[in-house]
Amino acid sequence: MTIVDNAVYVDGRRTDNPESLDCTYETLRERGGMAWIGLYRPDLDEISSVAREFGLHHLAVDDAIAAHQRPKLERYDNTLFVVLRPARYLDDVEKVEFGEVHIFVGPDFVVTIRHAESPDLSRVRHRLERSPHLLKLGPEAVLYAILDQVVDEYLPVAAGLENDLDEIEDQLFTGKEAVARRIYELSREVIAFQRATHPLVDILEALQRGSDKYNVDLELQRHLRDVLDHSLRLVEKADSFRAHLETALTVHATLVGQQQSEEMRHLTEASLAQSEEVKKISAWAAILFAPTLVGTIYGMNFDHMPELHWTVGYPLALVLMLATSVTLFRVFKRQHWL
Repeated sequence: MTIVDNAVYVDGRRTDNPESLDCTYETLRERGGMAWIGLYRPDLDEISSVAREFGLHHLAVDDAIAAHQRPKLERYDNTLFVVLRPARYLDDVEKVEFGEVHIFVGPDFVVTIRHAESPDLSRVRHRLERSPHLLKLGPEAVLYAILDQVVDEYLPVAAGLENDLDEIEDQLFTGKEAVARRIYELSREVIAFQRATHPLVDILEALQRGSDKYNVDLELQRHLRDVLDHSLRLVEKADSFRAHLETALTVHATLVGQQQSEEMRHLTEASLAQSEEVKKISAWAAILFAPTLVGTIYGMNFDHMPELHWTVGYPLALVLMLATSVTLFRVFKRQHWL
C-alpha cells in the first residue's frame, strides 16, 4: 500500500479522507485549506501524479524517485524540498538502521515520501491533529513536526551508540580479538549518524533565516529554534562518539603493540637461552671430539707408525688427548661457552 494516509485540512481540522489522489486534488480545489499526502515507496505513476498537480520541480522529483540522497533543503520557487535520514536503533542486533524521507512543502500541500520504516509519520499526523491550533499554521507546521519527530527518534539511537561505546571501553583491556572489529563497525555507524545529523543544523538554520521573508508564524519559529537546539546537542554527541572511538582505536593499537613486544621479548629470551644451550653442547662435543680424533688415528694399526715402537708412545698419546681437551676447555670457558 503506497498511500499511507491522505487528507485535506481546513483551519487545522481534518475535513475529508479522499479515496485516491485525484479525489484529494478535487477536494483541495473545492474546499481550500491544505492537503497532506503520505506515500510509502510509491511507484512512478503516483510520484508523477503529485508532481503534475502541484508543479514540483523535475530535479526534486528525480531525487525522490532515485532515493539514496543526502540530507538537504532546496527551494524551488514557492516549494521546499527536504531530504532527511531518520534512524532507529535495533536492540536485538545492536545496529543502527537508517531510513530516508522526502518532503515537498508548498503553499497548500505537503507530500511525504518514505523509503523506510522510520520515521513514524503517523505519530506526527496524530499529534498535529490533536493540536489544530498548530496544524492551522499550514504546511510549515507539518515540516516542523516531521523535523521534530526525526530528531526525537535520534535520541534512542544516540543512547544505543553510547551504550555500545561503553561496552567497547570495558572490553578494551580484555585482550579479545573481536574488539578491533567492533570498533570499526561502530565507527561506520557513528560516521553514518554524523552524516544524518550534521546537515540538520544547516537545514534548520536555513529555515530560520527564511522565516521573516516567508512570513512564518513567530510561535512556529520558536518551535524550530527548539529543534535546532536539540540538533546541535545531537551533533556534539555524535562528534564526541567519533572522538572516543578514535581514542579507543589508538589505545587498542597500543595494547596490541605492547602485547606483540612482550611476545617478541619472550621469544628473544627463549632464543637466547637456546643459543646458550647450543654453545654448551657444541663446546663439549669439540672437547670430546679431540681425544677421539687422536685415539682414532693411533687405532688404525698401520705397520709404519714410528710412535708404535716408542716406549713413551702410549703415554704420549694420552697426554696429547688430555692436553687438547684441557686447552679446548679453557678456550671455551674464556669465551663463556661453558
